[in-house]
Amino acid sequence: MAKVIGAIVIDIERCKGCELCVEACPTDVIMMEKRVNSKGYHFAYSENPEKCTGCANCGVVCPDGVITVYRTKTE
Repeated sequence: MAKVIGAIVIDIERCKGCELCVEACPTDVIMMEKRVNSKGYHFAYSENPEKCTGCANCGVVCPDGVITVYRTKTE
């Protein structure tokens, strides 16, 4: 049976730090950075990328559309 591996890319300069993606992620892949971006917001980042299932919950809830989700099937 094929397994789906996910990966996310977050545009940290556009992230406003709302934390909706952190709450939506069922596998605790996303965390908030202590540093701030050029606009002064704490931004989301992928802390545990190997746990990503590609469910896309984070991308769906992001109000600014800064998260891109990729999925790959492996045998």
